[in-house]
Amino acid sequence: MKKMTGKLTDSHCHLHMDHYQKDRRKVIERARREGIALMITIGIDLEDSQKALKLAEEEPDIFCTVGFHPHGAGRVTERDMEALEELAKGEKVIAIGETGLDYYRDLSPRETQRKVFMEQLELARSLGKPVVIHCRDAYRDLIRLMVEKRAQEVGGVIHCFSGDWEAAQTFLNMGFFLSFAGNITYPKAEKLREVFKKVPKDRLLMETDAPFLTPQEERGKRNEPAFIKYTYQLGSELKGIKLEDWIDQVNNNVHEAFPPTSQPPL
Repeated sequence: MKKMTGKLTDSHCHLHMDHYQKDRRKVIERARREGIALMITIGIDLEDSQKALKLAEEEPDIFCTVGFHPHGAGRVTERDMEALEELAKGEKVIAIGETGLDYYRDLSPRETQRKVFMEQLELARSLGKPVVIHCRDAYRDLIRLMVEKRAQEVGGVIHCFSGDWEAAQTFLNMGFFLSFAGNITYPKAEKLREVFKKVPKDRLLMETDAPFLTPQEERGKRNEPAFIKYTYQLGSELKGIKLEDWIDQVNNNVHEAFPPTSQPPL
């Protein structure tokens, strides 16, 4: 695949994680060479979010989110939430998350997951920031909580969307963006690709979720932002849009979802 022209965005990755400890600088440089102009590195607990913010503050083209992933919800204390609120005030912090519900692995009690999610939703509301939401096998409960807590007033992104069209419509009606990752390239992801085709082009984001969910073309390797080119290529084909126009569209969507990214100091 030839190098893409335009400015690509990886709207959800974990560049600050230890998976990149030995070669993080090279990974970032490869992303830039592939035309990626903006990367958003996502926090999953307090210490991890601190690392995300540190990296974002060091790099002009990297922003971050801070939050508690549902896997670790059972370990979150009141003091942790207070510390997160202070961390979230950083200039390079563009959203709260990733937060949400994960009933697939159930690594934290479901009631606790729901409680911590609602607390972060309210934190986002109080700070005027959107949320980045993780959901796996929990769409019914997630939607119920979002409706109860008027999540449409907060806004944000459903990351690595893997639900059906009915769930997609519900999130879209709330004003949320849907983000798709490398798993959309997998041979067995036909249903997910059909959902992608139906989502309005101005409500879509592209992500790697690196180091996870490596696209089919690089399957078996550690994922990294540079590999988002494959997801962009497939996205343009599924939408029937010229690649350059698709890149521009996704850029506009990212800037609408996360306004502080609209003029990154490149």
